[in-house]
Amino acid sequence: MLQHVTLEIARDRVDACVRFWGLLGFAPMTAPPLLRARFVWVAREGTQIHLMPVDDPIVPDQGHVAVTAPDYEAALAALRDAGFALRAGSNAWDAPRTFVRCPAGHRVEVMSAP
Repeated sequence: MLQHVTLEIARDRVDACVRFWGLLGFAPMTAPPLLRARFVWVAREGTQIHLMPVDDPIVPDQGHVAVTAPDYEAALAALRDAGFALRAGSNAWDAPRTFVRCPAGHRVEVMSAP
């Protein structure tokens, strides 16, 4: 299990990113006291996404974070309804997957199964 990933985001994208991850079932959580001023955390089932607001975030073009969606079709519908552009990924493991960009520009792979 991947415990967490840290993503740099523009300071003005924090709320939009928290809402985005919420569409994938991640809920806001409180970071430890020493980190609260520097990070915003969301979590689902033991996996955390640490959002790091910075002035000049690094957002790789091809690298990505992959998460499984408990209800794949519902997650895609929620993303679509929220205005996110979805791109079908290859079905290399006989399990559909879709790519989307979060509000900070990070590429996210939404998987129907691991």
